[in-house]
Amino acid sequence: MALEPHVLAYYEQGEEDGRLRDGVNRLEFWRTQDVLRRAMPPAPARVLDVGGGSGVHAEWLAADGYEAEVIDPVPLHVEQAGRLPGVTARAGDARDLPYGDDSYDVVLMLGPLYHLPERADRVRALAEARRVARPGGLVAAATISRYAGLHDGLRTARYFEPAVRARQDEVLATGHLRPTGDADLFTDAYFHDPDEIPAEFAEAGLADPVRHGLEGTAWLMGDMDAHLDDPERRALVLEALRAVETAPTLLGASGHLLTTARA
Repeated sequence: MALEPHVLAYYEQGEEDGRLRDGVNRLEFWRTQDVLRRAMPPAPARVLDVGGGSGVHAEWLAADGYEAEVIDPVPLHVEQAGRLPGVTARAGDARDLPYGDDSYDVVLMLGPLYHLPERADRVRALAEARRVARPGGLVAAATISRYAGLHDGLRTARYFEPAVRARQDEVLATGHLRPTGDADLFTDAYFHDPDEIPAEFAEAGLADPVRHGLEGTAWLMGDMDAHLDDPERRALVLEALRAVETAPTLLGASGHLLTTARA
């Protein structure tokens, strides 16, 4: 199963490797680290990073002492991740993982779900993650909030552009962001309503999922980038977001959610 050509072309531009390393996007990176480090078993343990991109997360996992493997459908990402110390990488599809049952202590899906617009494909990918995770192992999957585009459009004032507003209004109605050729608006993707997530996990055989809002409302603050540059302020921001990360009424405010469950 291959990526749609426009999705592959988007990632072959090579920009994904730097996305989480700069600016306010660092908040998503550090909060993902924060949630995972509290949920994962101690190292050493085997971690499969499905759709792991260029290895941005696998890099710190390997540094923490985990045995990290990336599987990704983008050749450039496989090449980049495979160059990282302690990380192995191969090409593959989240819906058809080439591994045996009960093979990994942790299975991460930090990218695939929002590139699977059909619910059946998302459930299939989650079921594959559950299959290759050992009994009791951690499965963690990232989703983009249904409301992320609207919030970001208001933050950047792009929502006042009619074409942008029309696309974001469609996302609100359907969850589906359709390809436009506008790199600033991402590529073909599915944005979840937070309330959809538990049912998809349950259908895949993953019980009692816990949803974590990663950025809360902090990513919408105009000066958040400067706060993240200050280690003391950054620690306070992370502490504040940790305190409200599972509050149901705040989940949709985050740009990204990370949902964890046990296989």
